[in-house]
Amino acid sequence: MSAEPARSGSKYLYAPFEVAHARIDANERVAEERWAALEYRLGRIEASQERVERRLWLAVYGVVAAVLVQGALSLVSVAP
Repeated sequence: MSAEPARSGSKYLYAPFEVAHARIDANERVAEERWAALEYRLGRIEASQERVERRLWLAVYGVVAAVLVQGALSLVSVAP
């Protein structure tokens, strides 16, 4: 253990504090958090978009099936 010399006065006189570096670090952390939140929201939007797309295709297949059934019924009713 080494003994530190006795110091008087403010600790900031001996330990320099770089305000610019601290601001840059804080801004980087904020930017990372914002980016993570943006990625989360984009993931949620993509998931809901996929659900809407599935519903749309289901509706399209339903309409096609109804048209085919109507066509088949008209062919059956024409036959003697």
